[in-house]
Amino acid sequence: MAVIPVDVAGRPYEVRVGTGLLAELVRECRGMLRKREVPIITDSNVHAAWGETIEAVLRTNGHEPQWRILPPGEQTKSWEELSKTVDWLLAREVERGDHILALGGGVIGDLTGFAAAIVKRGCHFIQLPTTLLAQVDSSVGGKTAINTPAGKNLVGAFHQPSLVLADLAALDTLPRRELLAGYAEVVKYGLIGDAGFFAWCDENGQNVIAGDAGKREYAVSQSVAAKARIVAEDERETTGTRALLNLGHTFGHALEAETGYSADLLHGEAVAIGMVLAARYSARKGLMPMASADHIATHFSDVGMRSGLAELNLSCSGKALVGHMLHDKKMDAGTLPFVLMKGIGAAYLDRDVSLDDVAAFLDQELAR
Repeated sequence: MAVIPVDVAGRPYEVRVGTGLLAELVRECRGMLRKREVPIITDSNVHAAWGETIEAVLRTNGHEPQWRILPPGEQTKSWEELSKTVDWLLAREVERGDHILALGGGVIGDLTGFAAAIVKRGCHFIQLPTTLLAQVDSSVGGKTAINTPAGKNLVGAFHQPSLVLADLAALDTLPRRELLAGYAEVVKYGLIGDAGFFAWCDENGQNVIAGDAGKREYAVSQSVAAKARIVAEDERETTGTRALLNLGHTFGHALEAETGYSADLLHGEAVAIGMVLAARYSARKGLMPMASADHIATHFSDVGMRSGLAELNLSCSGKALVGHMLHDKKMDAGTLPFVLMKGIGAAYLDRDVSLDDVAAFLDQELAR
């Protein structure tokens, strides 16, 4: 098992990466499950796959699981489900010293973490990420949020978990599409600051997707370690360092909004295309060779992902996509910073990007 410390001021915690962690849940959470009743928030797909395992380990160790089972999908990150979840936790008399279990992917982790942040002005929660995307990205760092009609993740709070248990066995239950969506976030860590890790992905990405246990553990632990370093330096995205983790996300969130946050485009799929767009736009501005941008697109294509905007067959304009970006939470004094690239492994934050130019660029990409 790999153990990665996340050294945030006042609330340091560990991310543990290994196989079989969910089956040893009580042992791994020693000292955190104070009461007989343990509240668990999950979705119906994850409950079908892991409910019996969690139920058995809790009951064997004298605990009574209390389940809140939500519908799967991005639509669950809503005001309605947040409100119902908060009421559910209060009805179970959750106290500030209790730990709520978030069992699932990024949607469950975000919703549960936000509920934990606001119930009684903040109680504890433990992340049990069951998707590759959640294990390498959303479960680490304390960003919690819901979506609103105005945009994605616009209402939320920074609230760090007490522990993250990334059980690699959970990845064996995922559809290939979900694995690929999570793999996009693995590649991101190479693109933002580690060209050597991107080269490793070039060589080993297919094996990660195919189920090679050693390669999966390396991919997850290296990704978590990279994010932990960034979060420790800039927990609340005040210095600009953590903003680099948004590579591909400004473009990607616009694509998610245009497709209605539906299953037609998963978050990781949108981020993959968004990173290709960020690279191509960087090349358009003369910041990096177009060959490097094409290399990134080819990498995603080679593992079986869509890598170009035209592949989505959207019936919109570049201006319409930029319109979605105007609701981005990173807007600052009327300008929108973009994470661009000076090469593979050399991302930076550009605060002087013309949205008209971005719209023109997107029109070209839509027509490719």
